[in-house]
Parts: sequence; structure tokens; C-alpha cells
Amino acid sequence: QVQLVESGGGSVQTGGSLRLACATSGLTRGNYCVGWFHQPPGKEREGVAAINTGTLSTYYSDSVKGRFTISRDNRNNTVYLQMNNLKLEDSDMYYCASSAPRVYVGCPGFPNDSAMRSWGNGVLVTVSS
Repeated sequence: QVQLVESGGGSVQTGGSLRLACATSGLTRGNYCVGWFHQPPGKEREGVAAINTGTLSTYYSDSVKGRFTISRDNRNNTVYLQMNNLKLEDSDMYYCASSAPRVYVGCPGFPNDSAMRSWGNGVLVTVSS
């Protein structure tokens, strides 16, 4: 059973930084794609960053490239999202998600969420001016 537990959300001013963490368990059957997703107002849910747990290849949406960094610490099975230079439009609930097992290469469909099978409960990020 895959479990994903997010932490690290909070409030910050524009230009500030936050680090989100996704503690994972049950990712024991080969490689997975693990990503962070949000749903901007009036839009479909979309990914902001993802990582393949085996190859450690990373993927980013255009809106966060150069500002966000996703990483994985294999010692504690945690995926981090370092969010720098935060903008007002980054305010949202952020969800950690994982794919089905045995994703040997890449993160299929990213930033679309169709390949994701397990979801955390989300954390709130609020950016104010």
C-alpha cells in the first residue's frame, strides 16, 4: 500500500521560499514517478515538478522552471520540492502523487496527472504581497 504524507506548507511573501516534503512508503516495486501537483483556479490539475525514483530524472512545468527544484532522499524515502522566488500565482494546495510501479524511464504524461495512482492529502501554500 502506497502512502504519501505531505508537510511544509505555509505562508510566505512574494519572493520568499518554502520547502515541501512528501514522505513516501510502499514504493517497493521498481521505479515510480513521484510528482507535485496543483489545480490553479479554473484549470485542470497539473504537475509542477516530478522525479523518477530510479533514474532521478526531473521534470518541471514551464511556470516553475528555474524557481522550483524537486529531489529525492533515498535515506528517508522523502521527495522534496524546494520553492524559491514564490509568486502570488503559486498560492494553492499542493499534492504529492505517485504513479503505478515499474516506470522505468521518465514520468509519462507529465505535467498531466493521468499516470498518477496514489495521492496525498495536500498542503496549502499561500503567497502574499
